[in-house]
Amino acid sequence: MVKFWVGVVSENHVKRGVEGGFCQVCHGKGGPLKRMKKGDYLLYYSPKVALDSDQKLQAFTAVGKMKDDRVYQFEMAPDFIPFRRDVEYYNYVRPCPIEVARQHPDWKNYASQLRYGHFEVSRDFFLYVFNDMKID
Repeated sequence: MVKFWVGVVSENHVKRGVEGGFCQVCHGKGGPLKRMKKGDYLLYYSPKVALDSDQKLQAFTAVGKMKDDRVYQFEMAPDFIPFRRDVEYYNYVRPCPIEVARQHPDWKNYASQLRYGHFEVSRDFFLYVFNDMKID
C-alpha cells in the first residue's frame, strides 16, 4: 500500500536534494527513511529558506516518489555521513504556501507534527497540496 509523507527541510537543502535526485530528513537520520517504501510519495515542507537563516518561507517546496527501497549513507564531510534515499522528483511544481494547506480539514492533525521532521499524511491531504503545486 502506497503511503504519503512530509519531510520538513529548509528550501536550500530541498533544492540540493532535487538537483541530486535524493532525499534526506531529520538531519540525516536513517530511521525515517527506512519507514518509506518504493512507490511512496514525499512532500517537502520548508519552514525557512536556509537552516541557518531567520528568513521564513512556510511552504511545500518539492514532491517526489521513492525510486526503490535502498537507504544508503553519503559522506558530505568527514564528520557528517547522512542517510539518503533516491527520489524521482516532479519537475513542474511551484511552492504551495502553508495557508493553502491550512484549509484542508486534516491540517490540524499535522500542524503539531512539523517539529518531528518526518511524518505520514493522508492521501487526500497529499493530493490537495500536490494539486496546488502543479504547474499546468
